[in-house]
Amino acid sequence: MQTRARKLERKATGITILVALQALAAAFFIADLAADIMAEGIGVHLLIEAMAAFALLAAVVLGALQVRGLIASARRDETAIAAAKGALAELVRLRFEEWALTPAEADVALFAIKGCDIAQIAALRGSATGTIRAQLARVYAKAGVDAQTGLIALFLEELVDAPMSRP
Repeated sequence: MQTRARKLERKATGITILVALQALAAAFFIADLAADIMAEGIGVHLLIEAMAAFALLAAVVLGALQVRGLIASARRDETAIAAAKGALAELVRLRFEEWALTPAEADVALFAIKGCDIAQIAALRGSATGTIRAQLARVYAKAGVDAQTGLIALFLEELVDAPMSRP
């Protein structure tokens, strides 16, 4: 998630720099246009120059709005992700309490939900693979599933609230 946030931040910074350069160019062209009109009067050449200067000014405004929208979107995404993380953590906690998991079983179950296999869980917990197998068997029995995929599916089913097919 941090990588996505950094990419988004770099993109916003890049667009901001581009918009700032465009704003400087627009200011220069509009000042030059005003000086030319005062010196020469309005002609076809200056009308075309004016259209180009104001098109650049419009691009500056649209670019600024784009940066603003990008930043607002990033903030909404970060808020939604934080809320989802909190909801998942609460759901896991509630299910573990409901299933009356021991602290060791809860740790093993959490690693299983995260996708770790038995060897990885054993290494992370400093336990024998046989111990982890036994703890997972108890977790699966308490949760009413047969395997790790079933355990993961229990949480996904509760989190995914949208209908499977749309008309």
